[in-house]
Amino acid sequence: MRVPVIAGNWKMHKSRDEAINFVLELRKQLVKAGQVEVVICPPFTALAGVLAACDGSKIKVGAQNMHWEDKGAYTGEVSPTMLSDLGCGYVIIGHSERRQYFGETDQMVNRKVKAALAKGLIPIMCVGESLEEREKGITKELIGKQLAQGLAGLSGDEIRGLIIAYEPIWAIGTGVTATAEQAEEVCAFIRGQLGISFSQEVAEGIIIQYGGSVKPANMGELMAQPNIDGALVGGASLEPDSFAAILKFGEGQKS
Repeated sequence: MRVPVIAGNWKMHKSRDEAINFVLELRKQLVKAGQVEVVICPPFTALAGVLAACDGSKIKVGAQNMHWEDKGAYTGEVSPTMLSDLGCGYVIIGHSERRQYFGETDQMVNRKVKAALAKGLIPIMCVGESLEEREKGITKELIGKQLAQGLAGLSGDEIRGLIIAYEPIWAIGTGVTATAEQAEEVCAFIRGQLGISFSQEVAEGIIIQYGGSVKPANMGELMAQPNIDGALVGGASLEPDSFAAILKFGEGQKS
C-alpha cells in the first residue's frame, strides 16, 4: 500500500517565528483520521524551530537542499549529517530552481541522493521538463534521462524509500497546472521506467508526487489518478488554511 506523501516546500519564505506560528495553526487543523504523510520543508534558518513545534504531531520535517559531503570546506553548505542530527526525515533534491539558478546537474543530484540515503534521510528527487522541452515532444526522453542519471549506481533495495516528484517547470509558480491526465501520463511513465531499471515490485512501492501550482481546487482530481501518490506543494503551502485543505484531499491509501 502506498501512503500518500504531501510536502510543503516553503522555498525562501518565513522567519523562524512565522514558521513556528504556521505549525501551531496547522496542528489545530490537521485531520484526525486518514493515512497521509505530512511534510514541511522550511528554510534552513527555521528548521530547528519547526522541528520543535512539530514534536508530538504527525507532521514530519524536511530540508530543501543539502550537500553530498559529510563535512569539509564548503562555505554556505549544509551536510546530510547536519540535517540528520537536527532530526530531519526528508530532503528535497534536484528541484528545478536548484538546477536552473545554481547549476545542479543530474550527476550532482545522484551524489546527493546517495548521500541522503546513506544518512537515513528520505530524498524527494525532483524531475521535470520546461515548456520548450514539452513543446518539442521530448518530455519522456528528458525525464527518462533524469531518472537514469539521478539513480545511477543504486539498487532496488536502496531506492525503496525514495520519493520521486514530477514537477513540470512550466507549471511552477505560474498558476498553470498540468491537467490531471498530463500529470498521470508522466507519473505512469516514471513508474514504468523504475520497473524497467529496477523491478516492477520496487516500482509499485515508490511514492510519486506531482508538483506544479498545486492548490485545493485541483488536488482532488490529481489524487484520483492511479500513479499520483501525493504532492510537492509550493505557494499553496505557505498558508495553514490552504495547506490543510490540500491535505484533506490527500487522505486515503493506494494499493
